[in-house]
Parts: sequence; structure tokens; C-alpha cells
Amino acid sequence: MGRNLTKRSEDYSKWYNELVVRADLAENSAVRGCMVIKPYGFAIWEHMQTELDKMFKDSGHSNAYFPLFVPKSLFEAEEKNAEGFAKECAIVTHYRLENDPENQGKLRVDANAKLEEELIVRPTSEAIIWNTYKNWIQSYRDLPILLNQWANVVRWEMRTRLFLRTAEFLWQEGHTAHATKNEAIAETKQMNEIYARFAENFMGIPVIQGTKSESERFAGAVETYCIEALMQDGKALQAGTAHFLGQNFAKAFDVKFANKEGGLDYVWATSWGVSTRLMGALIMTHSDDQGLVLPPNLAPHQVVIVPIYKGDEQRQQVLKSAREIKEQLQDVGIRVKLDDRDTHTPGFKFNDYELKGVPIRLGIGPKDIEKGSVELARRDNLTKSFVSQEAIASHIKNLLEEIQQNLFDRALSFREEHITEVDSFEDFKKTLKDKGGFVSAHWDGTQETENRIKQETKATIRCIPIDNPSENGKCIYSGNPSNQRVLFAKAY
Repeated sequence: MGRNLTKRSEDYSKWYNELVVRADLAENSAVRGCMVIKPYGFAIWEHMQTELDKMFKDSGHSNAYFPLFVPKSLFEAEEKNAEGFAKECAIVTHYRLENDPENQGKLRVDANAKLEEELIVRPTSEAIIWNTYKNWIQSYRDLPILLNQWANVVRWEMRTRLFLRTAEFLWQEGHTAHATKNEAIAETKQMNEIYARFAENFMGIPVIQGTKSESERFAGAVETYCIEALMQDGKALQAGTAHFLGQNFAKAFDVKFANKEGGLDYVWATSWGVSTRLMGALIMTHSDDQGLVLPPNLAPHQVVIVPIYKGDEQRQQVLKSAREIKEQLQDVGIRVKLDDRDTHTPGFKFNDYELKGVPIRLGIGPKDIEKGSVELARRDNLTKSFVSQEAIASHIKNLLEEIQQNLFDRALSFREEHITEVDSFEDFKKTLKDKGGFVSAHWDGTQETENRIKQETKATIRCIPIDNPSENGKCIYSGNPSNQRVLFAKAY
């Protein structure tokens, strides 16, 4: 498989970049800041999509699709939203190219084909969706509207990294409309809870639910709920957000409805989303110096079978047993791959599937057939054992559940060890420098203090935990009164 990966302890960023490419997840493209998601990486994303989509539909949401382009005037309608995304926008100004007569074979923008109104390539879809909702909503009988779309968006990032920050990325964005404030807030909390359940039950990533400080809120939101995860390098990663938008977009687009009392009122709104950034979270939470480590619930192949043989006679014998095992596993719903390629050695395959994070690898050769057993290698803890071919399906089914739980427990232990309470700014800085992770500290609630802490330490308020207990104290920076701790961290 070539040279080993850079060790995480030596250069975490380099380790991550190498792993994404060498595990065949994604690669940089010819378009600056954009990536090609390769089949293996996309298969993981498809499993994420499938599970999330089911959770959305089970909670009453339907999928729709809205245009990629947003007329500039619509984009500007909600001022805070426009200001928040202005520096990341890609803009279409012309609609046609023409041949350049002075440079044969070259193309140039047709100066006569300028758009009457410039189009923003969507960085998010609130504007085009709320302009559409205006036509759909007249009465309380038309509410709620509970829609989601799976789409791509463009945010013209200057510094990019595969999955974590790219100029174009894939995501889902939910947009809902409600008759009451309470209903919209309940929706926002529900979606944040769904994200948390998905992260923990499928990705094996423990997350902290909370709300954002004002400066960290989504542009145009009244309140932003979030799930925050901790990566192995001690940096936090925002894994998902759900926004209570109040009536801001309804007022910007004049979306009113006739309420039950016969009066007119503005509609209440939410939006919520997760993106292919979750792939980055998955990689950085579980993987090791040998490569990718995938939780079974999202692994494209939960089990891979590698036959070991010499000569055609052994090949036929081993493949017969391997196919029987494959069928047993498939019959109980396990995603299994039999790698019967004769163009690669078993050793190459072992290394390849270890690098790609397949949860369980089975090796079977003539001696194993005689003994009625197979060699089983676990990716999560790199242990090997021999297991009987009898009742192998139920054994592996249970083992996959054990591996899934083990990955979550391991990540939870790491996070719990890396939440540190501090009561002074000196201890705050020392903890960030020496230990990393979440730093639980008192904050006076002002943007000024938050900004100064960020300028001096590069740490931001990741979230104000939902289950935060009330606790009187003094802000670590200003010394002013505070009634609760918040979680700070350096973040992706």
C-alpha cells in the first residue's frame, strides 16, 4: 500500500488530508476549492442520507427541490442574511459565451448577454424558498409547511479542506413555516434532537446540544441550536444546526396568513441543516494511524471476506465456503463484500480494508475449512480471533453492535476527559495550550468579551449547553457577574 500514513501525533492536519485521499473517499478537483467525492466516500454519505431522510420523514417532513440560483434582489431582502453571506457569494452576471475572433478556439463572455438581474449561486436557500412560500400560504389551514431538500450549495471559501470546508458542498436544508412562535421553537428543538440522535446512534459521535451566542448565530436567526462534537486533536466541530428564524423572513418577503381569529399575522419560520462536513467529523472522531475506522451502522461494507488459497483447486474449495458464509451474513441483513479478485494478494487486501476502515474482516483458507472456522479481525481494536463457521451470522451481527457501541464509548470517554472547568483567564489559556478540548468557563454575556477572548486565544463559544445548570460566578475575562458556564474551544 506504499508508505504509511503520517502519524496523528506528528501532524494531525496532514494525517487527515492523506487519509481522505488514500482511503479513496475524495480528492481535489480541477475547480479551485471543490472536491470529487469518490464512490467509497459517496457510499458512506448515501448511508447518512438514507438514515437522516427516514428520520425527517418519520417526523412529518417531505422532500422538495428549489432552484440553484437566487435573484440578487430576493437575496438582499433579509438584510442580516445577505450581510452574513455576502463575502462567500458566487454571482452569475452573463448567460452566454462567444468565440473570440482574435484567438481561435478561445471563448469570451458575450458582452451583449448580460443578465438583467444578477443571480446568486445559493449559499443557502431561505430567500428563494420564502419568496415561494408567499404564494403557498394564505390561511392557517395552509400551515405548517414542513419541507426539506437535498442539494448542493456554494460558499466561496478562500481556505479549503476536503469535506470540512469546500467551495461547493452537499447538504440537506429543512425549511418550515408555522402559525405560532411556540410551534416553530418546538420544531427547531426537535430537529436539533434528531441530529443529535443521528450523530450518536449512527456515527458513534457523542455531541453536546446547545444554543449559539449571538455572534455565532446563523445570519438572520433569532436563535441557533447546535450539536457540537470534539475531534481527537482537541478541536471542536459544529456537526449540525437548527435555526429559529422568528418572523424575520416572513416580514422580509411579506408572508402573512389569516389566523383562526380572522386577523392577519406573519408566519413563523425555521431552517436546519447538516452537510458533507459530517464526513470530516466521522473521520476525525474514530480513525487512527492505520487509517479509517468506520462505525458499522454507516460502513458501506460491514464485513469483508478475503479468501486465501494456492492454485485453482484450493481456489474453488475456498470460494465455495466463502460464498456460503456471505449468503448467511446477507440473510440477516449484514452488508458483506467477498473480495475474490485474483489480481491482488491477501496481504494487499488486508492492508487495503484496514486503511478503508471496514469493521470486520474474515480470512478463510483450506486449513480454516478443515477446522470449520475463519479468522476474524476487528478494525476498532485491531484484535484477531478464530470463530466457528456454525452460527457465524448471529455472532457477527452481535459483534457489529458491540463495535458500534465501543466506538461511541471510546469517543465519549475522550470527550469527558477533555471538558475542563476553569475560573481564571490564565487557567483558560493554559488549558487551551496544554490540553485542548472544551473549556467550561463563566462569561458575562457580552459580544465585546467574546470577541476579545477570540482575538487573544482563537477560542470561540461553541455552545451554551441546553441542560446548563444555573451557577453564579465571575466572567473569566471581565470579572463581571455571570450566572452560567459556557463551552469554549478552538474549532474547525
